[in-house]
Amino acid sequence: MLMPVAQNEVVLEMAGIVKTFPGVKALDGVNLKVRAGTVHVLVGENGAGKSTLMKILSGEHAIDGGSIRFKGRPLDSQNTRAALEMGIAMIHQELSPVPEMTIAENVFLGREPMRAGLLRGFVDFERMNRETQTLLDRLGLRYRAEQPMGTLSIAGMQLVEIAKAISRQAALLIMDEPTSAISDTEVEMLFRQIEDLKARGVAIIYISHKMEEIFRIADDITIIRDGQHVDAGPASAYDEQRLIALMVGRSITSIFPKEDVPIGDVVLEVRGLTRRGVFRDVSFQVRRGEILGLSGLVGAGRTEVVRAIFGLDAVDAGEIVLEGRPLTLRHPAEAIGHGIAMVSEDRKAEGLVLCRSVRENISLANLQRFTQGPLLTPAQEEAKCEEMRAMLQIKCASLDTVAGTLSGGNQQKIVIAKWLLGDLKVLILDEPTRGIDVGSKSEIHRLMTRFAREGLAVIMISSELPEVLGMSDRVVVMREGRVAGEIERARATQENIMTLATGGTLH
Repeated sequence: MLMPVAQNEVVLEMAGIVKTFPGVKALDGVNLKVRAGTVHVLVGENGAGKSTLMKILSGEHAIDGGSIRFKGRPLDSQNTRAALEMGIAMIHQELSPVPEMTIAENVFLGREPMRAGLLRGFVDFERMNRETQTLLDRLGLRYRAEQPMGTLSIAGMQLVEIAKAISRQAALLIMDEPTSAISDTEVEMLFRQIEDLKARGVAIIYISHKMEEIFRIADDITIIRDGQHVDAGPASAYDEQRLIALMVGRSITSIFPKEDVPIGDVVLEVRGLTRRGVFRDVSFQVRRGEILGLSGLVGAGRTEVVRAIFGLDAVDAGEIVLEGRPLTLRHPAEAIGHGIAMVSEDRKAEGLVLCRSVRENISLANLQRFTQGPLLTPAQEEAKCEEMRAMLQIKCASLDTVAGTLSGGNQQKIVIAKWLLGDLKVLILDEPTRGIDVGSKSEIHRLMTRFAREGLAVIMISSELPEVLGMSDRVVVMREGRVAGEIERARATQENIMTLATGGTLH
């Protein structure tokens, strides 16, 4: 039974936390103090040490220095199970569901209710399904407890992960980028649950790069940079510009550095593209030097359309036309051969080989450029990858650094670099700044502007309306698998996009 904690009482105090990995001091004297019944937002650039600090708290890493007190008691050696039993639960940014198991089995994984009596030692599936369904209904999630986890979208899995953490009745709940893959409607549902948890005295540590979220829900804020404590205080003591400057150590004048560049001829056109049950009669054009924004609610079919353009999914009808020539794309290799590249929304699952080096990831899609007969030419590969690293300002110790150890922003740059090695005509960016900090976002946006200036046709999918409005020359809005309308930059507003995305008509 968890001991209750009085509202506003300090429930967690981390002081002078030090954590060192081989060759890297990840945390160096970080402090964090969290009150019961409040939302404490932890901010910093990718690689600042936020996730490492939370993994220490949740029992995944041991500290090398400093002290932790939870509910007035020292927290010495612990593991993830001990942390859960003490009332510390964490929603990770990187989801780890078991897709073959049901939602109920995922929610109760490792703490399954057991039968009594003659069936002692067997899992009580009836109770587990019943309690899970009650939880899903209370949260307004239209899923069945017996539904396989693998049938859910990424957004759906994120929502179930949130439900799982709430079900643990924790005294301290850590949320690491919980809204990175969910719609505005689902964000509102989450925020209602956060208010309910606060009213019940639960302390929440919330990690986010989204400024509008931070200033909406934060009671207190702590900023860390390069593994060190920078500042902390009530949310009312900060505004957006001050917070960004403290996070990145410099002033960012424009997060959306869009430039007007000459827009040329049509490079890519899709005509009546249809995949039964997914999207239908989708038509649009993108021109040389243009950034075309694809907007719409989660589930509108945006990602599914660009997957078809990249040859990942077959279509039932319609045409893909590149520079006036119809294409039949049965495989991504064919799209790449025609100069079409795609940076997917899930860079870790689909864009990178995390256990391999930066160099290997950059050269992977273009190995034929670095071969003589059947053999690689390492010197040529190294020189070209180093050129990409310098051009995109990828921060790593060397090209031999393992890609999985880098921050989200640098990983995204590696995926982009991989495609820039080829003879590119169309670059598709699906959620290009998801899960990366404000400084890295600005850098990615500058690269997009540079690509447009150099004559690439860019298609950008984003669920963040400020990004769509800030970077697009034109916006195509999708709804329920169809194009709901098209808006020129001069008329593009949040209101106009949402009107089309929800089935309204522009006047």
